[in-house]
Amino acid sequence: MPSMADDTCSSLSDSSSETSITLRREPEKNPDLFGVQLEVTFRLLEAEKRKLAVLQRELGLHLSGPGIQKRKEIDQLKRNICRIQQQYDQLEEEYKVAAMGALRRTNQIKRSSRSQPAIGLKQTPKSRPTIFGTIAQDKAPTEDRRRQSVGPQTLSLSQMFDMEKNGFDSHIRYIDETDALIFQDGNLLSGSLEALIQHLVPTGDYYPDRTYIFAFLLSSRLFIRPHNLLGEVCQVCIFQQNLANDRIDKNSLGKFGTHIVSLLSEWTELFPYDFRDERMMKHLKDITQRVVKIYPELRKDISALMHNLLSRLSRLQKFEDVLAKLSTEAMQKSQTQVVPTTDIMEVCPSPLVLAQQLTHVELERLSMIGAEEFVQAFSKEVIDGETTFRDMKKTTNLEAYVQWFNRLSYLVASEICSHLKKKNRVKMIEYFIDVAKECINIGNFNSLMAIIAGMNMSPVARLKKTWAKVNTAKFLILEHQMDPSNNFGSYRSCLKAAMWRSQGAVDDQGKIVIPFFSLFVKDLYFLNEGCMNRLSNTNINFEKFWQVAKQISDIMAWQQVECPFEKGNKVLNYVLTSPVFSETTLSLASYECEPPENSYDKERHKTLKAQAGL
Repeated sequence: MPSMADDTCSSLSDSSSETSITLRREPEKNPDLFGVQLEVTFRLLEAEKRKLAVLQRELGLHLSGPGIQKRKEIDQLKRNICRIQQQYDQLEEEYKVAAMGALRRTNQIKRSSRSQPAIGLKQTPKSRPTIFGTIAQDKAPTEDRRRQSVGPQTLSLSQMFDMEKNGFDSHIRYIDETDALIFQDGNLLSGSLEALIQHLVPTGDYYPDRTYIFAFLLSSRLFIRPHNLLGEVCQVCIFQQNLANDRIDKNSLGKFGTHIVSLLSEWTELFPYDFRDERMMKHLKDITQRVVKIYPELRKDISALMHNLLSRLSRLQKFEDVLAKLSTEAMQKSQTQVVPTTDIMEVCPSPLVLAQQLTHVELERLSMIGAEEFVQAFSKEVIDGETTFRDMKKTTNLEAYVQWFNRLSYLVASEICSHLKKKNRVKMIEYFIDVAKECINIGNFNSLMAIIAGMNMSPVARLKKTWAKVNTAKFLILEHQMDPSNNFGSYRSCLKAAMWRSQGAVDDQGKIVIPFFSLFVKDLYFLNEGCMNRLSNTNINFEKFWQVAKQISDIMAWQQVECPFEKGNKVLNYVLTSPVFSETTLSLASYECEPPENSYDKERHKTLKAQAGL
């Protein structure tokens, strides 16, 4: 039986023209947990559609051309389209499911009784202590702590952003006044693209601040392709330092060699995925060969740079292969296993151990997300005739992480609704409550929110007789975390407490901070949407991009933490590959657990049975 991907590839093989892509209208603003997840999924859906449109146009151009391109290039484009189409279809299905669930929850809020769990709906204005201590107000660092002298090598990028108010060393070389950078109180506010590029290029006696390097390399891709930027940097270096001259005076260059290698090291360390583009690698090899010719003593540093870069790219490829293998295994299990043969409590009786294994998944997937993915996924890039697929985002780690959240939510709901006996459902709910509490203790807020979301899905939330037997006192901490009032104020306070704990921790376990990822992405999206990229004089609004870079630097610090817990492969395999119910199957299972009581549920149950052929 052909799969959806086979159908897609078949239809694309016959296509010879660009396919029209229609994006859905933006979802209604919804402040609760489901609304956040729905909104982020929609943004990712838009980005995937843009990539798909470019690929389909390229394939159409190749097929209509008079034999200009080789057949293998056409086949590669088809494979790329199939892959993007599958990713899009998955996101689209999640979007539909989330939209249906959000609508039903909105309708049910008014008629819900107190016996029905009200996670996320109950307002909790009274402050409660968190496991990190009572949060009364934002804790401001003392002046002495801000001014203490710390060597640059001991500072993370996030700490460097914290130490600087909003700018960098205002040392400026000569720049034509038409391309001037605008500073205020030593802080860089704006400038033309050309001036910002000049400010990035090192010389014999100048090297840009590391926070500037990160902020500019992150934001510049909205205005210039990374390979074009690196090409311009190389050209400026060659021109300014006269590197094309065969008889160059090494002494006249000062520390240029060390500086340019440091800049390239920063680029490959902070944005290694840029170098998946062969054009980037070509520029990198060209400039490093010129440098080695002049500075033979830097050959070892350049070799280390290339080795580290290739290791990062190899790690990314292995990670993508593992994700593909897990997806295939999960698909095979879902096709062969109709009735669950075991449950998570049999595989992992300890809530603490499961929370630790979930943390393994979270840290691995979080660590693979490139900083540039946040900008690229929501940039609303204009697709013109010159845009090619290799110009588009080259990774899907951010999408995979959002999809993991959705999978965990459905796994929780499936585990609960798969039990026909009420006492077993009660045990399963209380088990997941304990897992969620352990996630809070660890600092794993993403798994916490996914578990809460799973228990708050309509098929689970409607089980009134089951919830009546649950120890509702255990819900207090979950309600507190879930409360969407004040823009998830309770969660944000607890997250800040975890961040303070992390800064003073001496071991990896204390350093773990895993934010509610979709809310983090939503915050970034609205920071990006809330300010113009360019000012009225067409200068780039660098103040905005510095703020974006500062927020992303926080998550980059959290990505560096190694998971300290022992891996449980059996538990991980179950969590990552065990079949989860679809929205329809989940609803039918819920009605098997507790028959419908009101007219809405009775009608829905009848409709679902008819659709399933029961």
